[in-house]
Amino acid sequence: MSSILTNNSAMVALQTLKSINMNLGKVQSEISTGKTVESAKDNAAVWAISKVMSSDVKGFEAISDSLSLGSATVGVALNGAEAITDLLTEVKGKIVNSQESNVDRSKIQTDIVALTKQITSIVGAAQFNGLNLLNKDGSVAILSSLDRDSAGSVTANDITIGTVNLGTNDVSLDAAGTYTAAGASAVATITSNATTAVAFTGTVTEGVAYTLNITGVGTAADPAASWDEITSAGQTSMANTAYVASATDTAATISAKLAENFNSWKAAEVAAGNMSQADSDAVAVTATATGLSIATTGFATGFSVVASIGTNVATTAGFEQKNAGALNALTDIDVSTSEGANAALDLIEGLIQTSINTAAALGSGSKQIQTQSDFVGKLTDLLTSGIGTLVDADMEAASAKLQALQTQQQLGVQALSIANQAPQTILSLFR
Repeated sequence: MSSILTNNSAMVALQTLKSINMNLGKVQSEISTGKTVESAKDNAAVWAISKVMSSDVKGFEAISDSLSLGSATVGVALNGAEAITDLLTEVKGKIVNSQESNVDRSKIQTDIVALTKQITSIVGAAQFNGLNLLNKDGSVAILSSLDRDSAGSVTANDITIGTVNLGTNDVSLDAAGTYTAAGASAVATITSNATTAVAFTGTVTEGVAYTLNITGVGTAADPAASWDEITSAGQTSMANTAYVASATDTAATISAKLAENFNSWKAAEVAAGNMSQADSDAVAVTATATGLSIATTGFATGFSVVASIGTNVATTAGFEQKNAGALNALTDIDVSTSEGANAALDLIEGLIQTSINTAAALGSGSKQIQTQSDFVGKLTDLLTSGIGTLVDADMEAASAKLQALQTQQQLGVQALSIANQAPQTILSLFR
Protein backbone atom coordinates (compact mmCIF):
# COMPACT_ATOMS: atom_id res chain seq x y z
CA MET A 1 0.00 0.00 0.00
CA SER A 2 1.26 3.41 -0.95
CA SER A 3 0.55 6.45 1.19
CA ILE A 4 1.06 10.12 0.65
CA LEU A 5 1.01 10.71 4.43
CA THR A 6 3.57 8.15 5.52
CA ASN A 7 6.82 7.45 3.69
CA ASN A 8 8.39 4.50 5.49
CA SER A 9 11.29 4.30 3.06
CA ALA A 10 12.18 7.95 3.64
CA MET A 11 12.08 7.47 7.41
CA VAL A 12 14.41 4.46 7.23
CA ALA A 13 16.77 6.33 4.91
CA LEU A 14 16.70 9.39 7.23
CA GLN A 15 17.54 7.33 10.32
CA THR A 16 20.35 5.62 8.46
CA LEU A 17 21.75 8.96 7.32
CA LYS A 18 21.55 10.38 10.89
CA SER A 19 23.47 7.37 12.22
CA ILE A 20 26.11 7.78 9.53
CA ASN A 21 26.44 11.50 10.25
CA MET A 22 26.79 10.84 14.00
CA ASN A 23 29.56 8.27 13.44
CA LEU A 24 31.21 10.59 10.96
CA GLY A 25 31.18 13.40 13.52
CA LYS A 26 32.77 11.11 16.12
CA VAL A 27 35.53 10.05 13.73
CA GLN A 28 36.16 13.68 12.74
CA SER A 29 36.40 14.56 16.44
CA GLU A 30 38.95 11.74 17.00
CA ILE A 31 41.01 13.02 14.09
CA SER A 32 40.90 16.65 15.23
CA THR A 33 41.58 15.95 18.96
CA GLY A 34 43.67 12.81 18.60
CA LYS A 35 41.60 11.14 21.33
CA THR A 36 39.06 8.39 21.20
CA VAL A 37 37.91 9.23 24.74
CA GLU A 38 37.82 12.99 25.11
CA SER A 39 35.18 13.38 27.80
CA ALA A 40 33.31 11.28 30.35
CA LYS A 41 30.35 10.82 27.97
CA ASP A 42 32.60 8.95 25.51
CA ASN A 43 33.56 6.26 28.05
CA ALA A 44 33.09 7.15 31.72
CA ALA A 45 35.22 4.32 33.15
CA VAL A 46 38.20 4.84 30.84
CA TRP A 47 37.97 8.63 31.20
CA ALA A 48 38.05 8.35 35.03
CA ILE A 49 41.07 6.03 34.96
CA SER A 50 42.92 8.30 32.54
CA LYS A 51 42.30 11.37 34.71
CA VAL A 52 43.61 9.65 37.85
CA MET A 53 46.70 8.50 35.99
CA SER A 54 47.18 11.98 34.50
CA SER A 55 47.15 13.47 37.99
CA ASP A 56 49.77 10.91 39.03
CA VAL A 57 51.93 11.91 36.07
CA LYS A 58 51.74 15.57 37.15
CA GLY A 59 52.68 14.52 40.67
CA PHE A 60 55.68 12.50 39.49
CA GLU A 61 56.83 15.39 37.31
CA ALA A 62 56.86 17.56 40.46
CA ILE A 63 58.68 14.79 42.32
CA SER A 64 61.29 14.71 39.57
CA ASP A 65 61.90 18.42 40.18
CA SER A 66 62.13 17.75 43.93
CA LEU A 67 64.68 14.99 43.37
CA SER A 68 66.71 17.21 41.06
CA LEU A 69 66.79 19.94 43.71
CA GLY A 70 67.69 17.40 46.39
CA SER A 71 70.42 15.89 44.22
CA ALA A 72 71.99 19.30 43.68
CA THR A 73 71.82 20.12 47.40
CA VAL A 74 73.36 16.81 48.45
CA GLY A 75 75.95 17.10 45.68
CA VAL A 76 77.15 20.45 47.02
CA ALA A 77 77.37 19.04 50.55
CA LEU A 78 79.20 15.93 49.33
CA ASN A 79 81.74 18.03 47.48
CA GLY A 80 82.26 20.07 50.64
CA ALA A 81 82.66 17.00 52.86
CA GLU A 82 85.21 15.48 50.49
CA ALA A 83 87.15 18.75 50.40
CA ILE A 84 87.11 18.90 54.20
CA THR A 85 88.40 15.33 54.39
CA ASP A 86 91.31 16.29 52.14
CA LEU A 87 92.09 19.31 54.31
CA LEU A 88 91.95 17.24 57.50
CA THR A 89 94.35 14.76 55.92
CA GLU A 90 96.64 17.70 55.22
CA VAL A 91 96.30 18.79 58.85
CA LYS A 92 97.30 15.28 59.91
CA GLY A 93 100.43 15.58 57.80
CA LYS A 94 101.29 18.82 59.60
CA ILE A 95 100.73 17.16 62.98
CA VAL A 96 102.96 14.24 62.01
CA ASN A 97 105.68 16.70 61.01
CA SER A 98 105.36 18.39 64.39
CA GLN A 99 106.36 15.18 66.18
CA GLU A 100 110.01 15.86 65.37
CA SER A 101 111.96 17.88 67.91
CA ASN A 102 114.00 19.83 65.36
CA VAL A 103 111.10 21.49 63.51
CA ASP A 104 109.58 24.93 63.87
CA ARG A 105 106.30 23.98 65.55
CA SER A 106 105.04 27.57 65.62
CA LYS A 107 105.06 27.74 61.81
CA ILE A 108 103.35 24.35 61.60
CA GLN A 109 100.71 25.61 64.04
CA THR A 110 100.16 28.65 61.81
CA ASP A 111 99.54 26.33 58.86
CA ILE A 112 97.07 24.27 60.91
CA VAL A 113 95.17 27.41 61.92
CA ALA A 114 94.98 28.47 58.26
CA LEU A 115 93.66 25.03 57.24
CA THR A 116 91.10 25.20 60.04
CA LYS A 117 89.85 28.55 58.74
CA GLN A 118 89.56 27.04 55.26
CA ILE A 119 87.45 24.21 56.63
CA THR A 120 85.19 26.73 58.36
CA SER A 121 84.86 28.62 55.07
CA ILE A 122 83.87 25.46 53.16
CA VAL A 123 81.22 24.56 55.73
CA GLY A 124 79.68 28.01 55.44
CA ALA A 125 79.69 28.01 51.64
CA ALA A 126 78.37 24.48 51.09
CA GLN A 127 74.75 25.54 50.53
CA PHE A 128 72.32 25.28 47.64
CA ASN A 129 69.44 27.73 47.50
CA GLY A 130 69.95 28.50 51.18
CA LEU A 131 69.98 24.89 52.44
CA ASN A 132 73.27 23.78 54.01
CA LEU A 133 73.69 20.13 55.03
CA LEU A 134 77.07 20.66 56.68
CA ASN A 135 76.28 23.27 59.32
CA LYS A 136 73.51 21.65 61.34
CA ASP A 137 72.83 18.26 62.90
CA GLY A 138 69.59 16.57 61.95
CA SER A 139 68.06 15.35 58.71
CA VAL A 140 66.45 16.57 55.51
CA ALA A 141 63.49 14.82 53.86
CA ILE A 142 63.37 14.82 50.05
CA LEU A 143 60.03 13.88 48.47
CA SER A 144 60.71 10.77 46.39
CA SER A 145 57.43 9.03 45.58
CA LEU A 146 53.62 9.07 45.66
CA ASP A 147 52.29 5.58 46.36
CA ARG A 148 48.66 4.83 45.44
CA ASP A 149 47.01 1.72 46.90
CA SER A 150 44.06 -0.28 45.54
CA ALA A 151 41.60 1.87 47.51
CA GLY A 152 42.91 5.03 45.86
CA SER A 153 44.69 6.41 48.92
CA VAL A 154 47.95 8.22 48.18
CA THR A 155 50.94 8.19 50.52
CA ALA A 156 53.99 10.41 50.13
CA ASN A 157 57.39 8.82 50.72
CA ASP A 158 60.67 10.60 51.37
CA ILE A 159 64.37 9.93 51.14
CA THR A 160 65.91 11.05 54.43
CA ILE A 161 69.42 12.51 54.27
CA GLY A 162 71.25 12.86 57.57
CA THR A 163 72.97 16.19 58.14
CA VAL A 164 76.09 16.73 60.23
CA ASN A 165 77.55 19.99 61.45
CA LEU A 166 81.17 19.76 60.28
CA GLY A 167 81.85 23.24 61.61
CA THR A 168 84.51 24.21 64.11
CA ASN A 169 82.08 26.39 66.08
CA ASP A 170 81.44 26.12 69.81
CA VAL A 171 78.01 25.26 71.10
CA SER A 172 75.64 28.20 70.93
CA LEU A 173 73.38 28.47 73.98
CA ASP A 174 71.17 31.30 75.12
CA ALA A 175 73.06 32.77 78.07
CA ALA A 176 69.82 34.37 79.27
CA GLY A 177 67.89 31.13 78.89
CA THR A 178 66.12 29.24 81.63
CA TYR A 179 68.60 26.69 83.01
CA THR A 180 67.61 23.76 85.22
CA ALA A 181 70.43 21.66 86.64
CA ALA A 182 68.30 18.54 86.97
CA GLY A 183 65.75 19.37 84.33
CA ALA A 184 65.89 16.00 82.62
CA SER A 185 67.05 13.61 85.34
CA ALA A 186 67.38 12.93 89.02
CA VAL A 187 70.67 14.12 90.53
CA ALA A 188 73.00 11.19 91.12
CA THR A 189 75.90 11.24 93.60
CA ILE A 190 78.88 9.00 92.84
CA THR A 191 80.97 8.41 95.92
CA SER A 192 84.70 7.75 95.54
CA ASN A 193 85.49 5.09 92.92
CA ALA A 194 82.18 3.72 91.73
CA THR A 195 79.74 3.58 88.84
CA THR A 196 76.34 5.24 89.01
CA ALA A 197 73.50 5.50 86.54
CA VAL A 198 71.96 8.87 85.70
CA ALA A 199 68.50 8.24 84.30
CA PHE A 200 66.94 10.48 81.66
CA THR A 201 63.46 11.26 83.00
CA GLY A 202 62.49 14.43 81.17
CA THR A 203 60.50 15.08 78.00
CA VAL A 204 62.44 15.61 74.78
CA THR A 205 61.73 19.05 73.29
CA GLU A 206 63.09 20.28 69.97
CA GLY A 207 65.44 23.25 70.31
CA VAL A 208 66.17 22.66 74.00
CA ALA A 209 69.82 22.18 74.97
CA TYR A 210 70.50 19.17 77.19
CA THR A 211 73.68 19.26 79.24
CA LEU A 212 75.68 16.81 81.30
CA ASN A 213 76.48 18.56 84.57
CA ILE A 214 79.24 17.23 86.83
CA THR A 215 80.42 18.78 90.08
CA GLY A 216 83.63 17.42 91.63
CA VAL A 217 84.28 17.64 95.35
CA GLY A 218 87.72 16.59 96.58
CA THR A 219 91.27 17.70 97.28
CA ALA A 220 94.08 18.89 95.05
CA ALA A 221 96.01 15.71 95.86
CA ASP A 222 93.89 13.61 93.53
CA PRO A 223 92.27 13.95 90.09
CA ALA A 224 89.55 16.07 91.67
CA ALA A 225 91.84 19.04 91.09
CA SER A 226 90.91 18.94 87.41
CA TRP A 227 87.22 18.60 88.16
CA ASP A 228 86.80 21.15 90.94
CA GLU A 229 86.45 23.87 88.31
CA ILE A 230 83.33 22.19 86.92
CA THR A 231 80.35 24.00 88.40
CA SER A 232 76.73 22.93 88.70
CA ALA A 233 75.96 25.40 85.91
CA GLY A 234 77.62 23.03 83.50
CA GLN A 235 76.52 24.96 80.42
CA THR A 236 79.29 27.45 81.27
CA SER A 237 82.32 25.30 82.06
CA MET A 238 81.38 22.32 79.88
CA ALA A 239 79.50 24.13 77.15
CA ASN A 240 80.63 21.85 74.36
CA THR A 241 79.15 18.78 76.05
CA ALA A 242 75.66 20.20 75.48
CA TYR A 243 73.37 18.78 72.80
CA VAL A 244 70.46 20.67 71.21
CA ALA A 245 67.59 18.27 70.46
CA SER A 246 66.09 17.97 66.99
CA ALA A 247 62.53 16.93 66.10
CA THR A 248 63.52 13.26 65.73
CA ASP A 249 65.56 12.88 68.93
CA THR A 250 64.65 10.60 71.81
CA ALA A 251 65.95 10.23 75.35
CA ALA A 252 68.26 7.46 74.12
CA THR A 253 69.75 9.49 71.26
CA ILE A 254 70.25 12.52 73.48
CA SER A 255 72.00 10.40 76.11
CA ALA A 256 74.26 8.93 73.42
CA LYS A 257 75.12 12.41 72.13
CA LEU A 258 75.86 13.69 75.63
CA ALA A 259 78.28 10.81 76.22
CA GLU A 260 79.90 11.38 72.81
CA ASN A 261 80.23 15.12 73.39
CA PHE A 262 81.61 14.63 76.88
CA ASN A 263 84.32 12.28 75.68
CA SER A 264 85.17 14.64 72.80
CA TRP A 265 85.37 17.51 75.26
CA LYS A 266 87.80 15.57 77.45
CA ALA A 267 89.99 14.76 74.45
CA ALA A 268 90.03 18.43 73.48
CA GLU A 269 90.95 19.44 77.04
CA VAL A 270 93.87 17.00 76.98
CA ALA A 271 94.96 18.22 73.55
CA ALA A 272 94.87 21.81 74.78
CA GLY A 273 96.94 20.93 77.85
CA ASN A 274 94.14 21.81 80.26
CA MET A 275 93.88 18.27 81.60
CA SER A 276 96.20 15.29 81.84
CA GLN A 277 95.29 11.99 80.23
CA ALA A 278 95.17 10.36 83.68
CA ASP A 279 92.73 12.94 84.96
CA SER A 280 90.64 12.57 81.81
CA ASP A 281 90.43 8.83 82.34
CA ALA A 282 89.34 9.37 85.94
CA VAL A 283 85.74 10.09 84.86
CA ALA A 284 84.22 7.83 82.20
CA VAL A 285 80.77 8.43 80.72
CA THR A 286 78.89 5.91 78.58
CA ALA A 287 75.35 5.94 77.24
CA THR A 288 72.73 3.41 78.28
CA ALA A 289 69.21 2.69 77.09
CA THR A 290 67.80 4.88 79.87
CA GLY A 291 70.43 7.59 80.31
CA LEU A 292 74.09 7.68 81.25
CA SER A 293 76.51 5.57 83.25
CA ILE A 294 79.25 7.53 85.03
CA ALA A 295 82.28 5.76 86.49
CA THR A 296 85.13 7.30 88.51
CA THR A 297 88.53 5.73 89.11
CA GLY A 298 91.76 6.83 90.78
CA PHE A 299 90.21 9.25 93.25
CA ALA A 300 91.18 9.48 96.91
CA THR A 301 88.70 8.40 99.53
CA GLY A 302 86.09 11.04 100.17
CA PHE A 303 85.91 12.34 96.64
CA SER A 304 82.45 12.42 95.14
CA VAL A 305 80.82 13.41 91.87
CA VAL A 306 77.35 14.89 91.63
CA ALA A 307 75.95 14.40 88.12
CA SER A 308 72.71 15.26 86.38
CA ILE A 309 71.30 15.85 82.92
CA GLY A 310 70.11 19.43 82.82
CA THR A 311 68.23 21.60 80.36
CA ASN A 312 68.76 25.05 78.93
CA VAL A 313 65.67 26.61 77.31
CA ALA A 314 66.26 29.68 75.14
CA THR A 315 64.27 32.75 76.16
CA THR A 316 65.74 35.37 73.81
CA ALA A 317 63.34 36.03 70.93
CA GLY A 318 64.59 34.48 67.70
CA PHE A 319 67.62 32.86 69.36
CA GLU A 320 68.47 29.47 67.90
CA GLN A 321 70.47 27.22 70.17
CA LYS A 322 73.00 25.25 68.15
CA ASN A 323 75.22 22.24 68.75
CA ALA A 324 78.97 22.48 68.61
CA GLY A 325 80.47 21.52 65.27
CA ALA A 326 81.71 17.96 64.90
CA LEU A 327 85.16 19.38 64.12
CA ASN A 328 85.10 21.77 67.09
CA ALA A 329 88.11 20.05 68.64
CA LEU A 330 90.17 21.16 65.65
CA THR A 331 90.43 24.64 67.18
CA ASP A 332 91.94 23.09 70.33
CA ILE A 333 94.88 21.55 68.49
CA ASP A 334 98.14 23.20 69.48
CA VAL A 335 101.34 21.56 68.26
CA SER A 336 103.60 24.29 69.57
CA THR A 337 104.61 21.91 72.38
CA SER A 338 105.57 18.24 72.24
CA GLU A 339 102.70 17.34 74.57
CA GLY A 340 100.20 19.15 72.36
CA ALA A 341 101.63 17.51 69.24
CA ASN A 342 101.23 14.06 70.76
CA ALA A 343 97.66 14.72 71.87
CA ALA A 344 96.77 16.22 68.48
CA LEU A 345 97.79 13.04 66.67
CA ASP A 346 95.14 11.03 68.51
CA LEU A 347 92.56 13.77 68.10
CA ILE A 348 92.94 14.25 64.34
CA GLU A 349 92.21 10.59 63.62
CA GLY A 350 88.74 10.91 65.10
CA LEU A 351 88.06 14.13 63.19
CA ILE A 352 89.10 12.57 59.88
CA GLN A 353 86.86 9.59 60.54
CA THR A 354 83.94 11.93 61.28
CA SER A 355 84.46 13.70 57.97
CA ILE A 356 84.83 10.41 56.08
CA ASN A 357 81.64 9.03 57.63
CA THR A 358 79.77 12.21 56.70
CA ALA A 359 81.00 12.11 53.10
CA ALA A 360 80.18 8.41 52.82
CA ALA A 361 76.64 8.95 54.12
CA LEU A 362 76.09 11.85 51.71
CA GLY A 363 77.46 9.77 48.85
CA SER A 364 75.06 6.96 49.67
CA GLY A 365 72.17 9.42 49.84
CA SER A 366 73.18 10.99 46.52
CA LYS A 367 73.20 7.58 44.86
CA GLN A 368 69.78 6.79 46.31
CA ILE A 369 68.38 10.07 44.96
CA GLN A 370 69.86 9.42 41.51
CA THR A 371 68.43 5.90 41.40
CA GLN A 372 65.00 7.14 42.43
CA SER A 373 65.17 9.98 39.92
CA ASP A 374 65.90 7.52 37.09
CA PHE A 375 63.03 5.30 38.23
CA VAL A 376 60.57 8.20 38.46
CA GLY A 377 61.53 9.33 34.95
CA LYS A 378 60.89 5.87 33.51
CA LEU A 379 57.69 5.49 35.52
CA THR A 380 56.38 8.81 34.22
CA ASP A 381 57.04 7.70 30.64
CA LEU A 382 55.23 4.38 31.21
CA LEU A 383 52.24 6.07 32.81
CA THR A 384 52.02 8.55 29.94
CA SER A 385 52.20 5.67 27.46
CA GLY A 386 49.48 3.82 29.36
CA ILE A 387 47.19 6.84 29.29
CA GLY A 388 47.76 7.13 25.55
CA THR A 389 46.79 3.49 25.05
CA LEU A 390 43.51 4.14 26.86
CA VAL A 391 42.37 7.42 25.29
CA ASP A 392 44.40 8.13 22.14
CA ALA A 393 42.80 7.59 18.75
CA ASP A 394 44.17 5.07 16.26
CA MET A 395 44.77 7.47 13.40
CA GLU A 396 45.14 4.75 10.75
CA ALA A 397 41.81 3.23 11.73
CA ALA A 398 40.19 6.67 11.97
CA SER A 399 41.35 7.52 8.46
CA ALA A 400 39.87 4.31 7.05
CA LYS A 401 36.61 4.91 8.94
CA LEU A 402 36.44 8.47 7.63
CA GLN A 403 36.69 7.30 4.01
CA ALA A 404 34.06 4.62 4.54
CA LEU A 405 31.65 6.92 6.39
CA GLN A 406 31.98 9.65 3.77
CA THR A 407 31.04 7.10 1.10
CA GLN A 408 28.15 5.87 3.25
CA GLN A 409 27.02 9.47 3.74
CA GLN A 410 26.87 10.05 -0.01
CA LEU A 411 24.93 6.84 -0.52
CA GLY A 412 22.59 7.72 2.38
CA VAL A 413 21.82 11.10 0.84
CA GLN A 414 21.12 9.40 -2.48
CA ALA A 415 18.89 6.80 -0.81
CA LEU A 416 16.96 9.52 1.03
CA SER A 417 16.49 11.43 -2.22
CA ILE A 418 15.10 8.33 -3.93
CA ALA A 419 12.78 7.63 -0.99
CA ASN A 420 11.47 11.22 -1.06
CA GLN A 421 10.61 10.89 -4.76
CA ALA A 422 8.47 7.76 -4.22
CA PRO A 423 5.16 9.63 -3.41
CA GLN A 424 5.38 11.46 -6.71
CA THR A 425 4.72 8.17 -8.56
CA ILE A 426 1.25 8.11 -7.02
CA LEU A 427 0.28 11.08 -9.25
CA SER A 428 0.52 8.82 -12.30
CA LEU A 429 -2.45 6.83 -10.96
CA PHE A 430 -4.74 9.85 -11.33
CA ARG A 431 -3.81 10.86 -14.87
